[in-house]
Formats: sequence, structure tokens, C-alpha cells
Amino acid sequence: MKKFFLFTAILIYAGATFAHGDTAHGKREVRRVSPEEHAFGREGDARKAARTVKVDMSDKMRFTPSSVTVRRGETVKFVIRNSGRQMHEMVIGSVQELKAHAAMMQQHPDMEHDEPYMAHVAPGKTGVIVWQFTRAGEFQFGCLVPGHFEAGMVGQIRVLAKGDEK
Repeated sequence: MKKFFLFTAILIYAGATFAHGDTAHGKREVRRVSPEEHAFGREGDARKAARTVKVDMSDKMRFTPSSVTVRRGETVKFVIRNSGRQMHEMVIGSVQELKAHAAMMQQHPDMEHDEPYMAHVAPGKTGVIVWQFTRAGEFQFGCLVPGHFEAGMVGQIRVLAKGDEK
């Protein structure tokens, strides 16, 4: 009988220990920044953002501002607000990538996104993209919800090489 109680006590203790998890008290989990490089840059570390750019998305199928200029190497935190009544998103990429993705979205309108260069934002809500622009050039951002990109919901990002004038 003693062995039964001892065994039961060990099981209860072990269960309570494992149920607690291995998360330390008082510490928040830090999400790792992806090192994956794209033609238009890579995910940025929010703690290293040089500035914040607020972008509004509206049901007029427009971004405000529709053009952003950054310097190569700069990390920008985009705070994207959906002031419309429809779902909108901001996706950063090249013209070719955005067109290809928009065509795919036409075929699969319920496709879910989970990339660091995308923010799918519900009406009245705000999303965030933190991006480091590692290459100079002309890039775009667009809303790839079916019909929105085609209606002109697209913007431009100009990445200047160091030393270029704005």
C-alpha cells in the first residue's frame, strides 16, 4: 500500500511539473528574426528600426502614403492601419512578385499569409511590418486581396544607395 501512495505522489508531482511548462517567469518569448534574404531585403529587428512609417489603407483602394523613400541598410517599422470596411493587406515585393501573387490570390482568395513582408489587416485594425532594405532599387507594396491590386491599390518604395540624394 505504501508503494501505491508513493507511486501516486510521484505521478502527481511529475504531472504538475510538466504541466507548468518550461517558460521562465517574468520573461517574454523573443521571436527570432528570419535571416532569409529577398530581392527587396529581409525581415528587420524592431529594436533596430531607424524610423516608423504610418500607412493607411482605405476602401478607395489606395495607400497613404503611396510612396516611401528609404536608404539601403535602413530598417523601417511600417504601422499599417486599415481605415476601411473591407479586409486589406500590405505586401512588399518586386512588381513581378506582386503580380504573380495577385494572380494566385485570384485563384485562392482564402489563402492565408504568414510572411514577415506581409500584413493582413482586418477593418479598423492595425498591422506591423518591420523590414530592412538591404539593396538599392525600386520596389512596391500592394494589397493582394482579389481585385484590390488590379484596382490600383499599390505603392512604391524607393531604396537609395548610400550617398544618393533623396
